[in-house]
Amino acid sequence: MKNYKKTISSLTVWISLAGISFMADHLTNLSFHLPSGLSILELTGLLASILAASELLCLLTQWILHRKNKPAVEGVMIGRLYRLTAVLIVILSIAFGFGKLATFGTFFSLFGGMLLGWSLQAPVSGFAAWILVSLKRPFRPGDRIQLPGSHGLTGDVHEIGPMYTVLNQVGGSISSEEAVGRYVLVPNAMLFSQIVINYTVEQEAAYILDEVVIRITHNSDWSKAEKILLEAANDVTEEIIETTGVLPYIRSDLYDYGVYLRLRYQTRVRNRAEIAYEITKRIFSGFQQDDSVDFAIPYVYSYRSAMSARESNHNGQNGGEQIQQIPIEQICSPDSLPDARDLEQMVASISIRGLLQPIIVVKNPLTGTYDLLAGHLRLEACRHLNWTKIPAIIQKIGVQETHHTNEANFELISK
Repeated sequence: MKNYKKTISSLTVWISLAGISFMADHLTNLSFHLPSGLSILELTGLLASILAASELLCLLTQWILHRKNKPAVEGVMIGRLYRLTAVLIVILSIAFGFGKLATFGTFFSLFGGMLLGWSLQAPVSGFAAWILVSLKRPFRPGDRIQLPGSHGLTGDVHEIGPMYTVLNQVGGSISSEEAVGRYVLVPNAMLFSQIVINYTVEQEAAYILDEVVIRITHNSDWSKAEKILLEAANDVTEEIIETTGVLPYIRSDLYDYGVYLRLRYQTRVRNRAEIAYEITKRIFSGFQQDDSVDFAIPYVYSYRSAMSARESNHNGQNGGEQIQQIPIEQICSPDSLPDARDLEQMVASISIRGLLQPIIVVKNPLTGTYDLLAGHLRLEACRHLNWTKIPAIIQKIGVQETHHTNEANFELISK
């Protein structure tokens, strides 16, 4: 609406000036004429008519693009080309009016070679890129684009000028996909030599696919976990679903310590981080309220199990368990090796923070060694760090279990 008013105001001014000039020339009938045969008033009216024609073209272009549901900034971009063309015609008209058109042509010819050489330089290349972008409009002010060749620069297009495209940088000072308010000038000439990725081809529906990944334990209720994830996405992206017609969905992967649930949904490019935050917060709240689902943590397998053991240790109520430093060589662990990537992460974590959670073992009365119950990854990480001892919770067997164990051991010995 603002662009419409500005264009209409300019059109009114130039039409009025042209009308007044032609009317004054007709009424006064001045005898003084320029070398071209035109009077001053006629030349003024002609120049005003040229400028009025450019504004009329701008108005028609804006109206046509509005009928096609295009953003208003596209009309502004094309309008700048109309006005530039009008200015060039005005200069030629002035030269013609004063009888200097031939001189102007000679002057232009003298500098033609220099202009041709200049066209091989960045300024003219940038100017040509500006014209190309204005005509083809691969991106527009308001779009989010990425320039992989410029160190992965990403930003929201603020302005497209004859020489530079101004971006409001996304990320950079923070590890996020939010605009930080730092403007970056990109020479238009670079647009001829590198790839440009447009995140928002259609500004009216600037959406992309995003995902939130949640890890749940093997014994979690998968159906309830899915329900919590989908309800969170549906609530947060309700308006986006109505616009795009695309519903959130889930994909999954199995891994050693649980299940990856990948919640995928359409999100606004500009609000991607905010929407992911709101969805994650709702999922976390849903898991806290439902005991049938639990987060899987690679180092301790289960969040609730880890917290329960930690509280018991803190209160000194281990239920028959005690923590001791046990020689690693006395611990019998499964022959299978953990995932190499998880093991590498665990080694790095223990080397920096130490072992935050002890392993769980039970003493084998027959061999005098310890059988590992939980903490295979932690045990292997400590072995890689050349530890000789490791903190362990020794789970004691009750009286009845001991009796059965002794019987089993007697039978084993007799055999």
